[in-house]
Amino acid sequence: MTRYQAAIVGYGNIGRFLVDAITTAPDFQLAGVVRRPESVQKSAPELKGIPVVTALGELDTVDVVFLALPSRLVPKAAAEVLAMGINTVDSYDVHSDLVNYRRNLDPIAKAQGRTAVIAAGWDPGTDSLIRCLFQLMAPQGITYTNFGPGMSMGHTTAVKAIPGVEDALSLTVPVGTGLHRRMVYVQLAPEADPKAVEEAIKQDPYFVNDETVVLVVPRVQDLVDMGHGVLLERKGVAGRTHNQQFKFEMRINNPALTAQVMVAAARAGFKQQPGCYTMIEIPVIDYLFGEREKLITSLV
Repeated sequence: MTRYQAAIVGYGNIGRFLVDAITTAPDFQLAGVVRRPESVQKSAPELKGIPVVTALGELDTVDVVFLALPSRLVPKAAAEVLAMGINTVDSYDVHSDLVNYRRNLDPIAKAQGRTAVIAAGWDPGTDSLIRCLFQLMAPQGITYTNFGPGMSMGHTTAVKAIPGVEDALSLTVPVGTGLHRRMVYVQLAPEADPKAVEEAIKQDPYFVNDETVVLVVPRVQDLVDMGHGVLLERKGVAGRTHNQQFKFEMRINNPALTAQVMVAAARAGFKQQPGCYTMIEIPVIDYLFGEREKLITSLV
């Protein structure tokens, strides 16, 4: 059996859970973790026996790289890794720029004869697959995606990057019909201007389209819970028959599920022709480990 050699670039919340997802997958082996130079010497007991380096080139054979980086750093990193002739998987979550990102990465992947699976998380990602399923069952209608309540990793990372913010937590609270309130808790540096920080948060693309409440707290870590969830609802028409109603709901540990989906996406990436793919472009069966006919027998 082929065991793909996998490297993780970045070691935040998703990177930590990727270690679990990769080492428990029968067809993957963890080749190493790439961290920032200032982080390499930090103690991480779970990485004992695993190569930890500061550059991808320091590792031996690598078949696929999992980019566990803030979304705004992912496009550049993905292009660089693909140019090295290595498959990539990421959980890029800037919905509004996803098509452009795919369009830019696709020719690089094809030129190298490799694949990139982008936005491989749960939204975008597996939720996108559910939305497709809903739409094929009721082509005419409306689907609402209601996130939370829970911690948004992408929004939290965006706030942490704002000057004057020492730590942050962004919670997504569903209002209904696909609308959301962003509850942002910030721990400020001593010299920070609370009003300037609040304004910067509300003008950030992650927050500009939602109601956003910013609260200053003494210690963010006292509030952190990585739980999240989603409720997808569609009411539509099948043929000429109205009132077809569907619901899909889950409650999850955000980074753990994202990491598991990324590993499944990497497996699927090896089965595709060279190019860049979102999850909805890949046959669902390709995400699964196992013999194809056995999977069909057990799942159809």
